[in-house]
Order: sequence, then structure tokens, then C-alpha cells
Amino acid sequence: MSVLTILLSLLAFLLLTLGTAVFVAAEFSLTALERSTVEANARGGGRRDKLVQRAHRTLSFQLSGAQIGISITTLITGYLAEPLIARLLRPVLAAGGLPEHWLEGTALILALFIATSLSMVFGELVAQYLAVAVPLATARLVAGPQVLFSALFTPLIRLTNGTANWVLKRFGLEPADELRSARSPQELVSLVRTSARRGSLDAPTAALVDRSLQFGGRIAEEFMTPRSKIESLEADDTVADLLAKVKETGHSRFPVTEGDLDETIGIVHLKQVLEVSHDERAHTRVATLARPVPVVPSTLDGDSLMAQVRATGLQTALVADEYGGIAGMVTVEDLIEEIVGDIRDEHDEPTPDVLRLGSGWQVSGLLRIDEVADATEFRASEGDYETIGGLVMHALGHIPVGGESVELTAFDPDAPLDEQPCWRATVVRMDGRRVDLVDLVRVVSRHASEEPG
Repeated sequence: MSVLTILLSLLAFLLLTLGTAVFVAAEFSLTALERSTVEANARGGGRRDKLVQRAHRTLSFQLSGAQIGISITTLITGYLAEPLIARLLRPVLAAGGLPEHWLEGTALILALFIATSLSMVFGELVAQYLAVAVPLATARLVAGPQVLFSALFTPLIRLTNGTANWVLKRFGLEPADELRSARSPQELVSLVRTSARRGSLDAPTAALVDRSLQFGGRIAEEFMTPRSKIESLEADDTVADLLAKVKETGHSRFPVTEGDLDETIGIVHLKQVLEVSHDERAHTRVATLARPVPVVPSTLDGDSLMAQVRATGLQTALVADEYGGIAGMVTVEDLIEEIVGDIRDEHDEPTPDVLRLGSGWQVSGLLRIDEVADATEFRASEGDYETIGGLVMHALGHIPVGGESVELTAFDPDAPLDEQPCWRATVVRMDGRRVDLVDLVRVVSRHASEEPG
């Protein structure tokens, strides 16, 4: 073998190893990039960013092309490098005193080891680590060659993809054309909570992000002020009555009804008082000032509800149940509180929704079960109720009176099923037929109390 042949073979080995590195880098960098990042860079970037976008939009196809490129370059590398390295090693091994009958086999084994090691380290591992460390810069560098190679070998890529998909379907699996780069809200919530537990996010920030991510998954029924707590005005009431109601309740907007909330004709707001002269307020009916109010289904999701409420000047909507009756009312303040937490002003009741009392808590009966779980250690089992007050009535089986108590079995995923924690719920105050305040105190579990002393 001439010196020129050896030099050309070594150059081919280096180029093939570089080709392997390009395909490996393309595979890992394109997979590591988020779609939002790629699209944002493509809008304001240059030609390389456009190529990255093109490759990322056909990710499954490009990954198949990268795998074919890796296979081709590594096979040719082995075909060229192993005989060349073995030929170069034979004189060295012979000079070291290796017997003639061992020379050929030893040289081939060492050549295989050296060629494979060099290709793996420089062609695969270095490229892989580089792509993971700086995916965007790497993708900009290799996207052009990758897209060109895939275009040239399109028939072969489609053949291999079709064969792989056929095999998957035989196993009852549906092939996916694209890798999922987005994360579901549930995955993001889990990530935020894990980050908070590990100290990467402070508690207030984690709580804010957590509520924001869960907002779209909630429905109007969970946001609304229930019908029993809505203050309204009759159609025959006057603007003077409106002012009196504002002073009495501290609210600024009221439904105007003809009998009950199911016959609501609109909403009036405190600022509309300014439209009526002082002398006319005792004679002007609020029905003449009432503005139409949208009615939304109780199952409407949070994002759609926010859009509907913000679209009206009064920033209010009535919530209808499945039978068409008015179940409650929701305002922008209700929606904002779902994200940022309780917003209190001088007109709100002085008693907070959750108050720590010794070894237990005093909570509003209107709090949802998930809100109670966030604020206390009580985790209710699933059932046909939405609020803690509803859970108490469900457990009692009747409308309670102040002072009644009931034991509730909570849910603790870390405890055995027969040792779930037990809590005592005591009705502190009723508001008509609604549970207004509840005391929650954890007691000894039933399982523990049944054990002999």
C-alpha cells in the first residue's frame, strides 16, 4: 500500500467520522429544541434559522434520515479503517516479537477496537454532548447538511419509515409522525410543585404559576358566587334603593330581576347612579338603567369564561345550570382571585375564608374541596359535592344546625387504605340552609382507636 493510498484512506476516515458527528448532532439538537424557540428564531433570524425550522417541522423524517446517515458513515468507516489500521499495526506487532500465526488475528482485533473507539468518541459522543449543551447553535450548524441528505435519500427514508410503521401496527401501536415538544398543563403543574419543594421556586411564585396553569381546567361553576349569596334588586326598585343596597352590602353591581334570578333582565352598576340627577333618583326605576348580562353554562372552561366576562362593560356574567336556572354569578374579581388568591377590601367580611385555630382550622362552608386541601391538611375523598359545606351535609344526610359534628374520612396517599386519617367537622354557623362556617380538627384514626390499649 503506497503512502498516497494510506493518506487518502486516513482522510476518508476523518471525513466519514465528521459525517457521523453531523448526523448525531442533528438528531440530538433537533430533538432538544422546543417548537416555540424554533418558530421565534425563524421569524426574526436568517437563513440558518429557516433551515432549522424546516428540519424541525419534519422532525420524524429528519430523525430517520439521521439514522440512515449514521449507519452509512459508520459502515463505510469500518470498511475503510479496519484493514488500513490492521496493515499499519502488523509491522509494529511483528517488531514486538508477536508470533507470525498470531499476527493477522491480533492486528484485526486491535484495528476493530481502535476504529470503533475513534468513531464512537469523536463521531458520536462528542457530537451528542455538544448538541445537548448548545442545541440551537448546533442545529444552526448541521441543519443544512441534514436537510440536504434527507432530500437526496428520500426514497430510502420513506421505505425504512414505512417498514417500521408496518411493524408497529402489527403490534397494535399507532405511529406518531412528530415528537411532542409541548408539555401538558398537568406536567407543568407537577414540574412547578417539584421545583417549589426543591427550592428552585419560592412559594408565592410557585403558587401563582400553579393557579395560572390550573385556571383553564376549571369551569364556571367553580368560580361563581352561588345563587344563595347574590344580592339583587327588583325591577320596580329605584336608583335610591340601589344606593341603599350599595351602602348595605358594599357591592357595586346587582342583577335586576322580575321575581327571582331566573327572570333577570340585566345588571346595574353603582357608576350608573351618576347618569341620574339627584332629584330624579327616588323616582327612576333601575329597570331603565339595567344593561344586558351574558348567561354562560356552568361547564364553560376558565379561559372561555374570562373572554366572555371581559367582553362586557360590566365585567359580569350569570351562570346557568343544566336545567336553565341561574346557579350563580361570576365577576372579573372572582376570576382574578382564582389566580392571585383572595383579594380583600374594606367591604369584605373581616373573617378570612381559612383561619388556623389551635390544632385545626375554621373554614368557610363555600370553599371548594381543592381550596380546602390547598389551605389545610384535610384531603377529602371524591364524592357528589363541590364544597366543604356540601361534604358535611352529605356526611350528615340532612340540613345541619349549628353545633352538629360529623367524622369525615380523609384521603392520604401515603397511608394504608385501612388507616386513612379521620377528621371531625363541626358546623359553627349556618346561613339559612347553607353551611356557613366549619371547624376541622384531625382526630385519631378509626383503625388506631379500635386497637386494644
